[in-house]
Amino acid sequence: MNPESTRPATDALSASLTLINGKLHFVGSAGNNQPVHIDYIPPLGDNEGYMSLQLFLLSLASCAGSSVLTFLRKMKKNVQTCEIRASGNRRIEHPTSFETITLDFILKSDDVEPADMEKVISLSEATYCPVWAMVKGNVLIETKYIIDR
Repeated sequence: MNPESTRPATDALSASLTLINGKLHFVGSAGNNQPVHIDYIPPLGDNEGYMSLQLFLLSLASCAGSSVLTFLRKMKKNVQTCEIRASGNRRIEHPTSFETITLDFILKSDDVEPADMEKVISLSEATYCPVWAMVKGNVLIETKYIIDR
């Protein structure tokens, strides 16, 4: 599968947010997808949605996971299940961005080997995950993996 063949006809992406209360609760959408609620913890928000950094972790995990799975499939590897757990440690001072992020890949496969995972994670980081590329050099991203048989 050529990653270029699945790209949209244009490189432009868009999303929109609408404030729905007097605090920090937004509803956002992109494309024809279901809306997402974004909020913050009290007292600034009501904790009725994802926080922005939680969405970022989901974005990074899904981007890295998509490229890892794409390459494993190109290698004709059989992956029955895949879970990616993302966690981040935030800075104490503002901006309270992530200092470190850990991505844990948990696969069930009878033929994926550790060397395969090292290779595809490296490809994801170096070339194919645009979310990773945006934070590379700014946030330390550590990866781990478990292959269940």
